[in-house]
Amino acid sequence: MTTAADAEVVDGSSRILHHGLLATLDPEELAATYGTPLYVYDLGLVERQVRALAAILPAAFDLAYAVKANPSLAVVSFVGELGVGADVASAGELETARRAGIEAHRIVVTGPGKRDAELRSAVQAGVRAITVESVGELERLERIAAAAGRPVPILLRANVPSTAHLERVRIIGDEGAGKFGMDSDDLRRTARVAAASPHLEPLGIHAFGASNLLDADALADHVVWTMDLAREVAADAGFRLRLIDVGGGLGIPYRADERPLDLERLGRRLAKIAEGWETDPVCGDVRVLIEPGRFLVGPAGAYLCRVVDTKTVDGSTVAILDGGIHHFLRPALVGQAHRVELLARIAAGDVTGTATTDRPVTIAGPLCTGLDILATRVAMPAPTPGDLVVVLDAGAYGFTESMPLFLSHPTPPEIAVLDGRAALVRLRIEPTVWLDWQSVPWSTTTA
Repeated sequence: MTTAADAEVVDGSSRILHHGLLATLDPEELAATYGTPLYVYDLGLVERQVRALAAILPAAFDLAYAVKANPSLAVVSFVGELGVGADVASAGELETARRAGIEAHRIVVTGPGKRDAELRSAVQAGVRAITVESVGELERLERIAAAAGRPVPILLRANVPSTAHLERVRIIGDEGAGKFGMDSDDLRRTARVAAASPHLEPLGIHAFGASNLLDADALADHVVWTMDLAREVAADAGFRLRLIDVGGGLGIPYRADERPLDLERLGRRLAKIAEGWETDPVCGDVRVLIEPGRFLVGPAGAYLCRVVDTKTVDGSTVAILDGGIHHFLRPALVGQAHRVELLARIAAGDVTGTATTDRPVTIAGPLCTGLDILATRVAMPAPTPGDLVVVLDAGAYGFTESMPLFLSHPTPPEIAVLDGRAALVRLRIEPTVWLDWQSVPWSTTTA
């Protein structure tokens, strides 16, 4: 069960920012040392998130970190050292996981559009399983497995249908959800082919049902649905069910009015589900894989920027930062507001905001596009140039989901903090570096 310290983390009351400090360190000192904008990751908070989740899982459940959430090598390595495997979706992420020290037998390869070279890399590495997304991908993987001369363990990915009984576990508003996995007919067809192939070893199915869910019952219901489907598919194709991958989707609150995921309830539901499998000859030795990403690292990250300019536009206060959506695209990309704090007020001791008058402030970046807005109508005192502003819950889908080359600003460095010590884990890259990667072969000028 979770400890009191763990409960602080998972109920949303504990974040990287405490009384004006980021991961127990002075933001001004971090900014002076590393420059702004920059990312800060609190690895101690990551560890508490991992341990809080692991504590409520039944013995048959395994964790694989969704590397896409934050592929910083230091973060992936730290999570791996805590005993968590990896869910990767490209050859680059597979290489990241391997360099992070995660053994191949703890890695699953997922994602649509896997090229032959990526499939070969996964086969050569000897990963735990490769998720098959389509009939065509199965055919290509079978040829690659045959050439490798050994059976390749696979999972067959099911497309989660839009039906009434699955409404709570659908990816709400995700128009691209239909691109993933196979419908019922193709799922069963590929299962039969895989079961008959000497080059493939079907283990079970993979079904991702939700994104950033805060509903423990919906997550548990998805596990039940996935297991039921896996039983049917395995029985129809005639292979022994050994692994089901229920995806990730464990959410974190981004707004003050959102209730955090109830881990205790999720644990009770999963324990009851697993108890029912123990005497089932089909499910008794099945492993269940969960792929959390955001839940483990999201609350542990912050994007720290400095105010460059302020102005009043149509009566509204606008603060222009030295960072924006080129480094942190998520607010504009998915329309998800993040909590933003003015650190000058907190540093002055006004944690509650009572010493000065709050007003609605638009927090914008330096890019030449109206999309470069990190937050609107944030209640805070009017910022002044030189103030530090921090965007919270930025540990997942942050820098690497963004568009760093737009307008040729330097990229932000990434700083990891553990036990009160900060370390630079990704360098700032100046525009001259990627200019050096380019050439003008027809130019008649000389440098």
